[in-house]
Amino acid sequence: MMTRKKGKLQFFLGTYSARGAAGIYSATLDLHTGRLELFGEPAPAENPAFLALDPKGRYLYSVNELSEFQGKAGGALSAFAVDAKSGALTALNQQPSEGTWPCHLCVDGSGRYLLAANYGSGSVSVHALEADGRIGRLMDVVQHAGSGTHPERQEGPHAHSVTLGPGSRFAYVADLGIDKIMVFQFDAATGKLILNGVPWARLPDGAGPRHFAIHPNERYAYVVNELDSTVTLLSYDYASGSLRAVQSVSALPEGWSGPNLASDLHILPSGRYLYSSNRGHDSITIFYIEEHAGTLRAVGHVPTGRTPRNFAIDPTGAFLVVANQESDTVASYRVDQETGRLSPTESEIAIPSPSCVLFRRAG
Repeated sequence: MMTRKKGKLQFFLGTYSARGAAGIYSATLDLHTGRLELFGEPAPAENPAFLALDPKGRYLYSVNELSEFQGKAGGALSAFAVDAKSGALTALNQQPSEGTWPCHLCVDGSGRYLLAANYGSGSVSVHALEADGRIGRLMDVVQHAGSGTHPERQEGPHAHSVTLGPGSRFAYVADLGIDKIMVFQFDAATGKLILNGVPWARLPDGAGPRHFAIHPNERYAYVVNELDSTVTLLSYDYASGSLRAVQSVSALPEGWSGPNLASDLHILPSGRYLYSSNRGHDSITIFYIEEHAGTLRAVGHVPTGRTPRNFAIDPTGAFLVVANQESDTVASYRVDQETGRLSPTESEIAIPSPSCVLFRRAG
C-alpha cells in the first residue's frame, strides 16, 4: 500500500553531507498537481545517500557512504522506525557495512535481511534484521574479484547495487568495476549468498553496470551502465535466475560528445516505458519498451537540474520525481501514460545534495 493524505504521497530524500545536508528529509507529492513540499525535521545521518524500506513500510534503512566508521575502514548502515501516522523517523541503530563506501541496499521480501553493496571494496554484505527493525548480526559477506578496461574506474571490483528478484530467490549485484552482473542464490534460512549456476551476465567492456531492474512481466531485465552511458536489455530466466545481455542502446542523443555518467533507471508500472538519468547531459532519457521482445527505443530526452543522481516514479505511475545533486533541487514531472513523455510541473524543493528519492509504503 502507499501512504496517502488528502491526495498526497510522502517520500524520503537521501543526501550527501558535504554541502550542509542535515540527513534524511521528508516531503510530499500532490497526486493532482505534482506539487512538492518539505515537511517536518530531517533525521540526522551522515551521507545517507541511498534508502530502502522494509516490505511493510515500518522501517527505513540507509547507507552511510563512508570510507571510515568508528575508527575502522568501512562504511555503515542505519535503521530508523517510521511513525505509522506522521511518517516521522526515529533512529534505531547502526552497524558497519563490512566494506567501504556502501552505496546501495535492499530488504528481502520477508523483512528479515538487509543486503548492501559496498562500492569501494567491491563486496556485498547481508545482515539479519531484528523484530523491532534494528540491524542485527552479520550473516554473510561476498567479495568480488577482477578488473575492467577503464584505467581509473575499473582497477578492481566496485559493487554498485544489489537487487533481489521475485520471491527474493536470487540477488543481482551490478559491479561497475568488472562489467558483470553477479548472480547469487539467496538462502532465506541462513542469510547466505551462494554463487548461481550461471554466475554472472557479462556486459560490454567498459560499460560500468550501475543499477538493475526486472521488468514487471518477469521475462526480461535492464541495467544502466554508468561509464558508456547505455542501457542494456537482458533475457531473464525466472526458474534459474540467469541473465544474458541481448541489446545495448545509448542513453544520449545522437551527436552529444560531452562528458556523461549514466546513473539510474526505473520502469513505468505499466511496463511500457523505461527511464534513465544522465549526469553531464543532465537529462532523463525516455525509452519505449517493445511489448514482446523487451527491446528499447529512445523516444526523447527531458532536461533536468544539474547531475540527476537518482529518481523515482510514484506508485500510481502519474509522476516522476528527480534528485538533482549539484543544483540542490528536487523536481517533479507529470508522466503521459500513452506516450511516456514527461512534462515539468514547475514545482521543486531546495535541499543540499539530494541523492535518493524513495516513496513511502505502509502495510
